[in-house]
Formats: sequence, structure tokens, C-alpha cells
Amino acid sequence: MSRVFNFNAGPSVLPVEALETVSKGIIDFNNSGMSILEMSHRTADFDAVIKSAESNLRTLLGIPEDYAVLFLGGGASLQFTMVAMNLLPEGATADYTDTGSWASKAAKEAKLFGKVNYASSSKDKNYTFIPKTLNLTKGAAYLHITSNNTIYGTQYRTFPKPETGVPLVADMSSDILSRPITVSDFGLIYAGAQKNMGPAGVVTVIVRKDLLGKSGRTIPSMLDYKVHAENVSLYNTPPVFAIYVVSEVLKWLKAKGGIAGMEKINERKAKKLYAAIDSSTLFTGTCAKEDRSYMNVVFVLKNKNEDLEKKFLAGAKERKLVGLKGHRSIGGFRASIYNAFPEEGIDALVKYMEEFAKANS
Repeated sequence: MSRVFNFNAGPSVLPVEALETVSKGIIDFNNSGMSILEMSHRTADFDAVIKSAESNLRTLLGIPEDYAVLFLGGGASLQFTMVAMNLLPEGATADYTDTGSWASKAAKEAKLFGKVNYASSSKDKNYTFIPKTLNLTKGAAYLHITSNNTIYGTQYRTFPKPETGVPLVADMSSDILSRPITVSDFGLIYAGAQKNMGPAGVVTVIVRKDLLGKSGRTIPSMLDYKVHAENVSLYNTPPVFAIYVVSEVLKWLKAKGGIAGMEKINERKAKKLYAAIDSSTLFTGTCAKEDRSYMNVVFVLKNKNEDLEKKFLAGAKERKLVGLKGHRSIGGFRASIYNAFPEEGIDALVKYMEEFAKANS
């Protein structure tokens, strides 16, 4: 099979090496005579898979022992609710930064369980930048941020600091494992796997254990982090196949030099594409340069022209550059270049952009 360069924002590109291993496991996992798709989550074989995934994630991110690592269903969107249910006591206030659509949706869900203070917002500028100042609530239950904004192409270069004793909560769905972080700076991190970690169907939650069971609420078991932590992600049948793929992706990432090595590659890929955009006679970026995402590069035509946009996308597809259509809230184009996206795909896109600009300026 001739693979395309997959720029989709999620579900998105996965390492070929991991896919090759997984493809064998779909037929016969570990010489068990059955597929991973048929395997009970209570078997020794799957126990080894989920333990490997947790161990490698702890190693890659440097996760301290006083943090629980959970692999859950429901995606990151369910975490908008679970975070508030588990961390926001009755009558308390949580601070939220409003830096994009998903950040806004997270705050909306939290309002069902307590008070929400918008510590900052760039909504009035169509989320084209990351606000640098925060209006924090004294004694807030937590401060919630979205580390990378997939739709708008912005990313926190440095993370905000809440007041002492207030946990920092981060949705890292689209940039987890792309750069080193200090996990102990956060009370809770969650990330849907389908952008930078694995396939759709599993979300990873990294939570400091002393935050579990402290909201004072009566929480349904399936929505209670404490229950899932006590049952090591096996309270119910977990997303077995998705966890298996995550496990293989983490092995691939370790073999590539870990997160520090991947950060260098990601920075090089992004800077190469942004340089092409900034020097172009036809294309332009959409957000503040200091806040540009290394995961999702958003750009548009300098003079909006829907016919020319369609022509660019059609030509890209002919060159096996797929998934470049921008989100409807911005239009234009979006290149999602997560860890597994190959650098030669960046080179191919840059070459096509230059040729297209020369022919159509």
C-alpha cells in the first residue's frame, strides 16, 4: 500500500511500525491463538499490555508515584464533566481559560456543577492568541487550561501558575508527549489518545492521588476517578484494543529517543512550515506568532477565494497530501503534524505551496 501524508486533526496519523505490530495482533496476539479484539481484559496477556502502557507513559513523562494513571473510555469530552464532578465542591469556583472551542466546552460542562470564572479569554479575537494575564479567583478549586488549541492553531509555550495550593488541570489531548513537561506542576492532566498517542476510544488521565475523593459529592461509580484508580482502570471493561495501540505507540516513542528527542523533531517540522507560510506571496498565518502551535499549523489565503481554496485542496490530494481542509470556524487550511507525522510530508507540502503560489499569485 502506498501511504498518503495524513494531515488530519484526529483521528490522525500513527507510526507505521506500531501499526505493523498491531496488525499482527489483530489476527493472533502474542501467539495466543486469538485476536486482541477477542481477548478478555482479565487475561494475563492484556494485563501485560496495560501495565506496559502505564510503565512507559510514566517513564516518558516522568510521572511521580503519587499520581495515578488511568485509561478510560468516553474521550476527553467526558473529562469536561468528570473533572468538575471530582474536583469542584458544591458552592466552589473553578477558574477556566477560554482559548478555543474545546476550552469553552469544558467550561460549559463545569457550570453544571459549580461556579466558573473565566480567568482569561481570547474569544473576542477569534481565539488568535493565548492571553498572558489571568484574573484568578482566590481559593479556586482548580485552574483549567487547554494546552493546545487544535482548531485555532495556538499553544501554551509556558504554562500559567495558579496560586499556591490550587491544582492546575490541563486538557493535553493534542500535544501530550510532544514536548517535556513537569507533571508535578499539574494536579490533573487528561488527553484523548486520537491525536498524538493512539486511536480514538481511550483517554488517559494522570491525577495526583490526594485529589481523589475530595469533592464531597456523591459521584456515580463510572464517573469517579477514585473508583477507577482503586481498580487500576479495570472497574469495567476498558477499551482494550485502543490501549493496546497506545502501548505500541509508546514503545515507538521510546525507541525514537523519548520526548526530548521528539520535541526537537516537532520544532523543526513546525518551523519549516511556518517559514514557508511567512515567506509566501499567497498564504498567511492566522494567529499570533509567539503562540503558534507546533502540532496544528493553521493558514489561509491572503485574499479569501473559495474557488482557489478548493483548487489547492484538490491539487494537494493528487499529491497524496490529505486532511488539509481547515475547520469551518476559520476556513482555509490546517496541517496537523503530530509526533508520527513524517518530516518528508512537511517537505512535500512546502514544495507544493511554493509551486501553487507561483502559479496562482
